[in-house]
Amino acid sequence: MNKKILKYASVLSLIVIFAVVLSGCAQSGVQHAPTGGPYGFIYKWLGTPFQNLILSTAEFVGGRDAYAWGIVIISFVVRLLLLPLSLNQQYKSTAQQEKMRAVQPQLKLIQAKQKEAKDPETQQKISQLMMEVYKQNNISLTGGIGCLPLLLQMPILIAIYQAVQYSKEIGVATFMTIPLGKPSLIIALVATVFYIIQSWLSLQIVPQEQRKQMQTMLLMNPLITFFISMVSSAALALYFLVGGVVILIQQLITNYVIMPRIKKQADANLAEHPVKVVVTEKSIAKLMANSGSSNNNSSSDDNSDNESRSDLHKSIREMNQGRQQHQHTDDDK
Repeated sequence: MNKKILKYASVLSLIVIFAVVLSGCAQSGVQHAPTGGPYGFIYKWLGTPFQNLILSTAEFVGGRDAYAWGIVIISFVVRLLLLPLSLNQQYKSTAQQEKMRAVQPQLKLIQAKQKEAKDPETQQKISQLMMEVYKQNNISLTGGIGCLPLLLQMPILIAIYQAVQYSKEIGVATFMTIPLGKPSLIIALVATVFYIIQSWLSLQIVPQEQRKQMQTMLLMNPLITFFISMVSSAALALYFLVGGVVILIQQLITNYVIMPRIKKQADANLAEHPVKVVVTEKSIAKLMANSGSSNNNSSSDDNSDNESRSDLHKSIREMNQGRQQHQHTDDDK
């Protein structure tokens, strides 16, 4: 169940991000700023303020790469504002992983017995036991994963794209001779490297038995970063690069500060409140035996019903035959 939710969450993230990219790319040929629709609404309330912030910061910083540094500073502030929320999500996710590790023997037993079950009804009953294990031990089905930090970044991504797209000053500016208004392979690669390192670090705190299912999802983040950076402006890639630096710092805090603290808390909680054993070999064997006997009883009942129907049809045929013979006798008289 948890695997399915993780897959759905990653697919949803992809759909949202691609929607953002396509909406931005669709406007790439527009010379005038949008005035209507959702894109125009974001430009009015986020794109224009971001433009003014970048321009003001660039004027304050000064120099040839002032606009680029304006984007870097604004992006860094935005990511720092989102950092507490991201750390809170990371804390919840890590705590859920520790709980999952504690109930893993029960989950493995359920999965093994599901494969042994021969009929769908028994499989469904065993599957319900997994939900009971989660419920009794207060484990979230989503694994503590939330989409709020991602969703909050969506309008910011569009706003930064718009700030560059509809500003002559920023659109023609450069960063170390790299034009901000065009895609940059160098910035895209550097940003992607940060996300690859972060993904590798986050994999180190995942339990060994869950790493295979997490690898694909963790690799998607660097790939998406590279893709969006290559189809949009270098200014947006700069936002991802700054985000990569912040998220790497966040992951280091998680690995070396949050994770040891959670493990210590988890050990103390398990000592005081041990994991509730919902499933045992004996209880599942009894469930499967009862399910099998009920299926046999239902089969016996079906056979009895079939026999009763057969006897009924036989009696009707004999009655019809008797009536026909009686009718022939009356005709002969």
